[in-house]
Amino acid sequence: MKKIMITAFALGISIVGSAQNLDMLKLKKFEQQLDDVMELIDTSLLKSKLNQTESEYKANSNEINTVRLGIIYHEIALNLTFLSKTSYKGFAQKSYDVLNKLSTNNNTCAELMPFVSSYKASALALVSAETRSLKLLSQSFFLFKNAVKDYAAFSYLPQFFRGSVAENLPWFMFSKTKFAKLDMQAIIDKQHKNSEYANNKIMSFVFYAWANQHQSKKHRKQTLDFLEKAIMLDPNYMGGRKKAEDLKSKLIL
Repeated sequence: MKKIMITAFALGISIVGSAQNLDMLKLKKFEQQLDDVMELIDTSLLKSKLNQTESEYKANSNEINTVRLGIIYHEIALNLTFLSKTSYKGFAQKSYDVLNKLSTNNNTCAELMPFVSSYKASALALVSAETRSLKLLSQSFFLFKNAVKDYAAFSYLPQFFRGSVAENLPWFMFSKTKFAKLDMQAIIDKQHKNSEYANNKIMSFVFYAWANQHQSKKHRKQTLDFLEKAIMLDPNYMGGRKKAEDLKSKLIL
């Protein structure tokens, strides 16, 4: 695997400006254009979307198709890399490379940066898992910190991904695992204030993740309520419904 050279430029530090003047209508439009390649759990659909997205990029390598390519590579790495010995290795690196190029380009549309910066940080976390590099994991959390600072007020993505990475880390990495609870709660709080902050599929994942982190009897009532929300928001099993149903069955036994 190609070695990643981590520098200020490679991490995208101070290359693209902060998110003070984001156009929310434009950001939501981009979210709609990217939604079909985001958070895919059906592996057959994922493989089909990979072929489609690569073909679209080859035909037209514009900005939105480049972001779509980086995202689908991330989804392949997340869902298939660790299930295959050879076929899907290296997709986390490919995702990072595509998104890093965008994040270090001053001409990248500001409203795309919440997607670019969040998926880039997550892709680096996946590279760290594939290469077993704690150094890269720490660097991914540094990227997450910046993404949360710049974009969490506008997009669920930075905290959703940081929390998702954190919940899969071993307990002794408590300086990072704490974000599993903190970030999901923060998204729920923002969603309560603004119902358009995140879509139903994402909130299904978020409510399940919160419940999974709060299985003690102390939180049982709230946990079951959030599991019901996760199930209700995901009628077609595209989000957290299946895991929510499994956890609910376990808790009510």
